[in-house]
Amino acid sequence: MTEKFRILAKYIKDMSSETADIETFLYVKETISKYQLNIDITSKPLKNKMVEVNTTLKFEDKEPNEKKSHYEIVHATIIKIDESVKEKKDLEKIILCDVPTEIYDDLEKTFLNLMHNSGHPTIKLEKKIDFNKLYKEKFN
Repeated sequence: MTEKFRILAKYIKDMSSETADIETFLYVKETISKYQLNIDITSKPLKNKMVEVNTTLKFEDKEPNEKKSHYEIVHATIIKIDESVKEKKDLEKIILCDVPTEIYDDLEKTFLNLMHNSGHPTIKLEKKIDFNKLYKEKFN
């Protein structure tokens, strides 16, 4: 099987850690176990069969309250799609599954560094995100 895409570049497009004040920090430190990790993947076509794939991780408290911190990373990956890829379904799988799987280790490391440097050294991801499983659940 030939490779259907090639990664030309990858970088952190945006990274944010926002905590308003020490009271918020102390509150979040106690309640961070309630925070949820959300993933969003978007793409933007470029010239010459190239695509920018943005994988966003947000770690946030879904409960309405005053004292919250905000953690977010947008990881951009520029890929070149092979000429053999013609079907929309194949392109969707590349963007939603193959690219995020390929860059996951970098994304996880960057996310954990952000969390640890934001004052939460005990945060870890219990299990790897399975983009194949997420893709199959969405399209089957």
